[in-house]
Amino acid sequence: VQLQACGGGLVQGGGSLRLSCAASGRAFSSSDIGWFRQAPGKEREHVATIMSSGYTYYADSVKGRFTISRDNAKNTVYLQMNGLKPEDTAAYYCAVRTGATISRTGDFDYWGQGTQVTVSS
Repeated sequence: VQLQACGGGLVQGGGSLRLSCAASGRAFSSSDIGWFRQAPGKEREHVATIMSSGYTYYADSVKGRFTISRDNAKNTVYLQMNGLKPEDTAAYYCAVRTGATISRTGDFDYWGQGTQVTVSS
C-alpha cells in the first residue's frame, strides 16, 4: 500500500487549507485512515481518524476546527482545516490503522511522505 499526502502550504492565522491523502494498492474502502502531525523537535501526534464505517475521532486540540472525510470512489481521505493557528504548524502525515487503537502512532503503518503546513501569526 502507498499513501501520498498533499495540499499543505503557507497560510495566515485564521485561514483554511484542505489536505488530501490518496491511497493505492489495497482495499481502501475497508481501511481506517489517520492524520498525524509532527512539529520540529516534537513527537508525532494524532490529529484525526476516520474509520471504514465513517466514524470520526479528533484530537482535542483540533476538535471543532478540523474535519476528516473520505471519498472511497477516489481512494482519498481529506482533512479540512479551518481556523488555523500558528501552533498547527507541522508536517502532516496520513497512515493506515493496523493496530488496536485509533490514535496511537504505533498502531498505524504505511505512512505517506508528509505535507508541510505553516501558519503565520
